[in-house]
Amino acid sequence: MNYSLLNISKILNANIVGNSNLQISTVCIDSRKAQSNANALFFALVGKNHNGHEFIAELYRNGVRAFVVSETKDYTNLFPNAGFIQVDDTLSALQNFAAYHRSQYNYETIGITGSNGKTIVKEWLYQLLSQDRRIVRSPKSYNSQVGVPLSVLQMSPAYDLAIFEAGISEPNEMGKLEPIVAPNIGVFTNIGSAHQENFSSLEQKVKEKMKLFTNTKILVYFNNNQLIDSIAKHEASKKGIKLFTWGKSKGADVQVLDVKRDAGTTTINLVSQKNNLSITIPFTDDASLENAMHCLCIMLILGMPQETISNRMAHLMPVAMRLELKEGINGCTIINDSYNSDIGSLSIALDFLAQQRQHPKKILVISDILQSGTQPKLLYSEVANMAKAKGVDKVVGIGRVISSFSKLFPPSSTFYPDSNSFIKSINRQSFSNAAVLLKGSRVFQFEHISTALEKKTHRTVLEIDLNAIVNNLNYFRSLLKPDVKIMVMVKAFSYGSGSHEIANLLQYHRVDYLGVAFADEGVALREAGISLPIVVLNPEFGSYDIMIDYNLEPEIFSFTSLKNFVSAVNRKGVSGYPIHIKIDSGMHRLGFLQDEIEKVAKILNQNECIRAESIFSHLAGSDEREHDDFTKNQIRIFEQSSSKLSQLISYKPLRHILNSAGIERFKNAQYNMVRLGIGLYGISSVHKNKLQNVSTLKSFVAQVRELPEGETVGYSRKGKLSRRSIIATIPIGYADGLSRGLSNGNGGMLVKGEIAPIIGNISMDTCAVDVTDIPNVNVSDEVVVFGTKPHITQIANALETIPYEVLTSISRRVKRIYIQE
Repeated sequence: MNYSLLNISKILNANIVGNSNLQISTVCIDSRKAQSNANALFFALVGKNHNGHEFIAELYRNGVRAFVVSETKDYTNLFPNAGFIQVDDTLSALQNFAAYHRSQYNYETIGITGSNGKTIVKEWLYQLLSQDRRIVRSPKSYNSQVGVPLSVLQMSPAYDLAIFEAGISEPNEMGKLEPIVAPNIGVFTNIGSAHQENFSSLEQKVKEKMKLFTNTKILVYFNNNQLIDSIAKHEASKKGIKLFTWGKSKGADVQVLDVKRDAGTTTINLVSQKNNLSITIPFTDDASLENAMHCLCIMLILGMPQETISNRMAHLMPVAMRLELKEGINGCTIINDSYNSDIGSLSIALDFLAQQRQHPKKILVISDILQSGTQPKLLYSEVANMAKAKGVDKVVGIGRVISSFSKLFPPSSTFYPDSNSFIKSINRQSFSNAAVLLKGSRVFQFEHISTALEKKTHRTVLEIDLNAIVNNLNYFRSLLKPDVKIMVMVKAFSYGSGSHEIANLLQYHRVDYLGVAFADEGVALREAGISLPIVVLNPEFGSYDIMIDYNLEPEIFSFTSLKNFVSAVNRKGVSGYPIHIKIDSGMHRLGFLQDEIEKVAKILNQNECIRAESIFSHLAGSDEREHDDFTKNQIRIFEQSSSKLSQLISYKPLRHILNSAGIERFKNAQYNMVRLGIGLYGISSVHKNKLQNVSTLKSFVAQVRELPEGETVGYSRKGKLSRRSIIATIPIGYADGLSRGLSNGNGGMLVKGEIAPIIGNISMDTCAVDVTDIPNVNVSDEVVVFGTKPHITQIANALETIPYEVLTSISRRVKRIYIQE
């Protein structure tokens, strides 16, 4: 990209103030990801939970000089040498700029939409076509109102084919994306219920998605879907679109004659233009068959020989839709994002690497980048510059091409011709206390590198979906009034989900406070690089000195704790140290009572060494309607007590009483701050459909055995078989946190999409499930203990407990894997 800021202002038909001569080579919308780059253009987007204008000063300090803004200020005096384009709506401006940029290129562009399969089809097309074409495509699943323009702005003369996906969540969105993508060839994958709550019918949603193909020359879809077929034919007749369909009927351009599945592969016999064609794909599920057929149609449209199509389809590889963060050797954190390697996805992965503050060193292990469309020296210069900007200390280059440009990288970097050479030479001590990003093209088989660097633990894992955490955080933020701060509870190992891993994410997404139970939890976060204010909710007398050393802020709930902390602060010679005053409004666990407020105020006024940063209380039953009168009385007591305390001291502390359920149910009591706990992890007493599942506990089938009627399974012979049964042994037990209360059919696990009841007593390291009624269960099949199904609330109900206990019971020996799409 190469524009002057003045040219961009003309493209947007907008006024410009300040320096109009700036040259622009890249666009950014997230101040956290902006590199120190005077050639970057920042669009200050405004949304429900964010306002990009708030970060202009920070970006200016970091070297960014060009901005697109919608708020009117005296920018030239505030930020000399910078240039500002003034628009009415910064998102519309970003979209209009992307549409103009798209119009500068005439090469073929494939646009993909549908409810499912968009990213898989895009990535498979890249696998199938990149040997012959120089392809630019959407990074990851960038298909939103923001993601599409950012994808299209990657277009340059270096490419000769573009593949972009476009998604919508409500009416009137696709019309904005169509001129940005402007596809010559379209793919409509399918239609489903995703985001259906914003549409009156499936028909309305299909018509909205069909707008992407307003000016498309040819459209691919599955014609056995009658709704898509009827609407596509209607649109084609009006706009002259050529339809290219596949399906089972003779009217399809590609007719599926039969499908045979065997030993992990599917063979599809077809006829197209009276020519018979047989392809085999290394998948057996229906979704993969559908995605592969869309890809086959595109290859036929592009005129590829049938032999080439058959050969390449047989070698399709799975698409990893996410990166994984896991514990590595010698205290390292391993970030595995090695399903492909290109500049777009590398930038996203480096941003995630930069979030890992728990290690003093960052290492990038990267392979040759294949089929980039860019001259190698320019390509690896860009890689080196990106790595430097994101704080990478060492690069390990794997491949002969990147090795030939070793001088572009830091002196500590090392290079190898292939993955095996690197694995054989690994010095485990050189990988110690570092965050390590693995970014490799498929042919380099980085899964072997991941295995070599990963800490070895048993295969039962707790997957933590970081995207779901962000979704849940944003949902609760959407319920808050402007300027209400948010404290997120990360006590008890973040409810079993991890410590610094979750805190890093929350710090990146700019929450205001973190809450921990004990001082040692806060110390661990500080040592992991967390700089947010941290409140310790159960400070112990002996921990006050270390709390002050690590800048941890205590909850003060009694006159004894207040007196002792004042003494500790005075010994340290500190002034105005922040504390948080707890009011007992009815929980009767910890806190000052109403008639003690005057005495608290007196002590605060007499001791300038401390400052009440906030006053708070805790609700006892905000998630249960039967306690609403009690909850309202708690809020009334807190209002009286906190108001009185604020009046008696010479400043106004923050006030907060709402927990997760309180945020959803008592919006008038938000005060200055709220505390988000279990809601972050997907548990809600009100709007379960608004939250996403965060934690999935997984294991696998270790053994399958057929046993006759009358035999017993497990300790104490509790699992007696009433019929000939097939029993699967699962390597998870009560030492992993699987409660014995789920024994003997009280609980079950998901095996091949069906719930298999637990049979017999759960033992320390294993349990057994009855899979008699589930066909074809084999060793190594995945087993879900809880996740989307069965949900953790179902497990809690079976145990007559609450989800908190289930989550926090998961043993530390269970490996945590953090995933992000």
